[in-house]
Amino acid sequence: MYRVEDKYNCSEAEMYMLQARMEAVLHADDHENSLEGYRIVSLYFDDLCDSCLHDTVDGVNRRVKYRIRIYNDSLDVIKLEVKSKKDNRILKRSKNITRAQMERLMRGDCIEEEGSAEDPATLFNLAIRTQGLRPRVIVAYERKAYVYEPGNVRITFDRNVRASGRVEDFGQKKISYEFLREYDKVLEVKYDAFMPDFLVQLLELGSMRQSAYSKYQLCRERTALETEGNY
Repeated sequence: MYRVEDKYNCSEAEMYMLQARMEAVLHADDHENSLEGYRIVSLYFDDLCDSCLHDTVDGVNRRVKYRIRIYNDSLDVIKLEVKSKKDNRILKRSKNITRAQMERLMRGDCIEEEGSAEDPATLFNLAIRTQGLRPRVIVAYERKAYVYEPGNVRITFDRNVRASGRVEDFGQKKISYEFLREYDKVLEVKYDAFMPDFLVQLLELGSMRQSAYSKYQLCRERTALETEGNY
């Protein structure tokens, strides 16, 4: 089922104001391990032509992203995810994989699959075989998330978005990152069929504008600038 995904660029003051409102009426996400939320680190993949990147830059209505995700720098839970986007709606196929499977994918090798189009391993393997899918960038940030069961609403506040081009370091605790600076904060609102009116009102600030914000695109561009600066 495709879910609505809306993104908003925010200042630090706006994020804290909205977060205080959510704190009063919603409960926190299960991934939290502290009052500040939790850390997400993702390894994004792209093909030999950088099709995922170019589709994002060009605003193609239907596009796909491939990634491996861990939480709080731990390899206890490793998520393999394929995220499909159609306009402002998303469909995420996700499953847990082992560390050995993660390392094989990072080398460009296929892993065991179910053979189903709903299995992200099947989609990863197909892209590896036919498009040369390979790791491209590490994206990390801190997230504070709130959920509201009716409508399956999920509201997340992401801070300190940062990037590393050293994809071979994924899964390690100490990674050297480049911060996005003025683009390092984003509010994301996801829901199924409807968004309750009281939440729409709580999220209203007047100055906040919807954005086509893409962590993957911005982090690829940030690491490209860093690479150019080294020559």
